[in-house]
Amino acid sequence: MSTRLLQSAAVVAAILSTAAEAAGDSSFNPEISLILDGRYGSFDNDSDYELPGFMLGGEAGRGEEGFHLGHSELVLSANVDNLFYGKMTAAIAEHDGETEVELEEAYIETLGLGHGITAKAGRFFSGLGYLNQQHPHAWDFTDAPLIYRGLFGDQLLDDGVHLSWVAPTPMFVKVGAEITRGERFPAAGASNDGVGASTFFAKVGGDLGESQAWQLGISHWRAEVEGRTSGGHHHHEDEEGGHETPTYSGDSDVTGIDFVWKWAPHGNATERNLKIQGEYFIRNEDGDVVMDDESDAPESTTYDGEQKGGYLQAVYQFMPRWRIGLRYDWLDSDNKGSDEEVLAEAGLDNEGHTPQRFTLMGDYSHSEYSRVRLQFARDESYEDKDNIITLQYIVSLGSHGAHQF
Repeated sequence: MSTRLLQSAAVVAAILSTAAEAAGDSSFNPEISLILDGRYGSFDNDSDYELPGFMLGGEAGRGEEGFHLGHSELVLSANVDNLFYGKMTAAIAEHDGETEVELEEAYIETLGLGHGITAKAGRFFSGLGYLNQQHPHAWDFTDAPLIYRGLFGDQLLDDGVHLSWVAPTPMFVKVGAEITRGERFPAAGASNDGVGASTFFAKVGGDLGESQAWQLGISHWRAEVEGRTSGGHHHHEDEEGGHETPTYSGDSDVTGIDFVWKWAPHGNATERNLKIQGEYFIRNEDGDVVMDDESDAPESTTYDGEQKGGYLQAVYQFMPRWRIGLRYDWLDSDNKGSDEEVLAEAGLDNEGHTPQRFTLMGDYSHSEYSRVRLQFARDESYEDKDNIITLQYIVSLGSHGAHQF
């Protein structure tokens, strides 16, 4: 058994022990839940995964083939007192045969400040877009859309502060802002003395009669990037047989729009319901890309990048417990620089390819605590087209909070 696995097991044991002790104290009774995620994956080809025109990082990738564990989570949450609420999420996953435990969320949030104001501090998923704040077990498909994979490494999270305000109006109106460290992908370097990224977002929504509801959002994220590396790209091999790692430094701006519409007969979603959602993002970057080969004079190029894409999906519950869904997502990029060969080595040449993917899924939920899903994707996101089949189960042991609109 590896040292890393022993350390991971020790961390999980310590968390569970602390949770059990807390639960036994009548003055402090946190909600505890464990999300278990298991999968079987089948691919048509074994080539290295890439998204032409994008430097990949974070959790970006198509997953593993065969039987494997997915993204399991241990969640503890509770009201601290009448002013604060606290939550911690530990993500447990396996990468390259190694079990890893990551502190995914750890934040406090205010309660009852009044005037529609809420503040949050710690590590959290950004309010950017619509899907980003949802945990993977709450997604309607097994994996993230291509645009989330290409821009955020599946999801954008960071350490910092979050402030939002809900207006006292008949129509739902919410605006918010975040100031974060900017050290995690797609930012890097924690520039500006550890205040290297910021996010602004606004959402409006409402009901259309008793059977329909809608929400529209816009958001913007900006970071000063210092040394972002590409963890997901297949690193270029130099003439001496070593590997070069592409590194980006400069400005990064992402602007997005999101929309969701829901229908349920007379507002009763238990029998039938339909949800249509979509998002579109565009990223502009201006800086330099360096192929770091640990030499005194690595290759480099100026970089002026534009990357964009989105997805549109529909999920229909046609009878109690049973759903089907269809998603289409696509990407595009227009990256320029002073040395096109370096851009190509860094994975920033789109190779004349426009990535796209068609995904069909069906799932069965025996209760709100269990779900079994079968998914098929025709993946044309890189040169070697792929047919991907995924069988997944998701179960929740213990209570878990409600999901957003």
